[in-house]
Amino acid sequence: MTSRLALLSAAMLLLAAAAVAQEHPAVTAQPNTIYVGADGKYESAPDTALVQFNISAQDDTAKAAYDRASRAAEQIRQILRSNGIEPKVAEIGFFSLEPVYDYRNPKRKLIAYRVNSGVSLKLRDFSKVAPIVSQLSDMDVTAGQTVSYILDNLDAAKLKATEDAYRHAREEAAAVAGAAGRTLGELSYASVDTYEQVRMVVPRMARAMGAAVAAPAPTEEFTPQKITVTAHVNALFAMK
Repeated sequence: MTSRLALLSAAMLLLAAAAVAQEHPAVTAQPNTIYVGADGKYESAPDTALVQFNISAQDDTAKAAYDRASRAAEQIRQILRSNGIEPKVAEIGFFSLEPVYDYRNPKRKLIAYRVNSGVSLKLRDFSKVAPIVSQLSDMDVTAGQTVSYILDNLDAAKLKATEDAYRHAREEAAAVAGAAGRTLGELSYASVDTYEQVRMVVPRMARAMGAAVAAPAPTEEFTPQKITVTAHVNALFAMK
């Protein structure tokens, strides 16, 4: 029993060491060097609204379901055009046609066919989000609507977050070197990890309100939350 506990403890120690090694890259300590890790961030207002929804049409036959989905797609194209958006801007992510069975029947009776497809649309003009989502909600074959606010040019934000993290790392290293009566030298090694904080809003519209009720959209007059990109820098500096 004691030997089994000892083996289990050793295994846990090895796993813990492996986890630490994954979080922090192994760096061979050199004389007269300082190794530091620091975080940085960059906040920015989103520049793009990503509207995503599904088309789901069901009918007795495969052809009828396909035709119903086609009519829905044409209606969506008209909605986009009426809001000054070219339909080609919208992207389709998947398309499927599948049978629908009644599983309560022991023989698994075929009762219908369903067409599913996913559509995503990027909008730079946030004022168009509410009317488009509202009009899509009035359709009986659209579902799963979500609106997420993103940075389309995320690479630039990552660079700014990395610059902020490196500045903090260098300041901390300089403080340590100064406390030891030394001067900070050149950078000899660095690693960077960046992360994006994703914000999402789900503006489902109630069809029961009807098109005649001019109620404000759930997202109207609110400001989209800022997007935060964070970076972590591990840096090895020489000391003079």
